Parts: sequence; C-alpha cells; structure tokens
Amino acid sequence: MSGGPSGMKPRFSGQPPVDAYGDGGFRLEGQRFDGSIIVTPRGLYPWSAAALGDVTAASLAVLADAASTVDFLLIGSGEAFARLPAQAQRHLESRGLFPDMMATPAACRTYNMMLAENRRVAAALIAVP
Repeated sequence: MSGGPSGMKPRFSGQPPVDAYGDGGFRLEGQRFDGSIIVTPRGLYPWSAAALGDVTAASLAVLADAASTVDFLLIGSGEAFARLPAQAQRHLESRGLFPDMMATPAACRTYNMMLAENRRVAAALIAVP
C-alpha cells in the first residue's frame, strides 16, 4: 500500500478503534504501538511528536494527504489540553482541516465514539505516560 505523497507507509491499513492508551503508547487491533500515532481512514502511522512543541508541518504530512477523506480531525495534546503551535495550525487550515484539540485520553474516547457512528474522522495522538 502506498503511503501517498508524504511517502510514509502505514503500519496497517484500515481504521481500528483505540483499545487502550498510556504507558507511552497505544493498543489497536491487539497490537501495541510505542510513541505517538496518527490514524486516518488510510491507515495508522507512527508520529514523531512527543509533545506539541514537536509538531511541524512535515510531521503532519499524512494528515494533509488524507484531508479529502476526513470530516473531523482530533488532536490529542498529551496529558492536558494545549493549543497546537500556530504554524502547524495554519498548515492544517490551509488544507481544509480544522482540528479539535483535547487531551489525549479525551481524544481517544471521542475518536472511538465517532468511529462507532461511522463518521469520517482522523486523529493525531501524542502518547501519555
């Protein structure tokens, strides 16, 4: 499967719910993923951001590539709510993506609920301890 213009290949295709989060990673489809992740209708991708300060336009490339496949973008900011860096916010908005920011636990719950409602959702989730 092609990773799209960003060149990044997904860890697996499809869009599973988040089974668990914490301890520095996530579990989806019975698999453990260490670190932060991005999940889109095109698949699950590792994400280099360990904190919102690490977020750059380049680190969001898979989201920009998937913009036409989502109606909602959730960004989990870690343990507590925080705002996306202005440059990253502008980058997403220029591609028609207007992220809903929330702490990662809330973002995981909201993402799962939206998936269960068959909504076109993507999530960028910063891992929490």
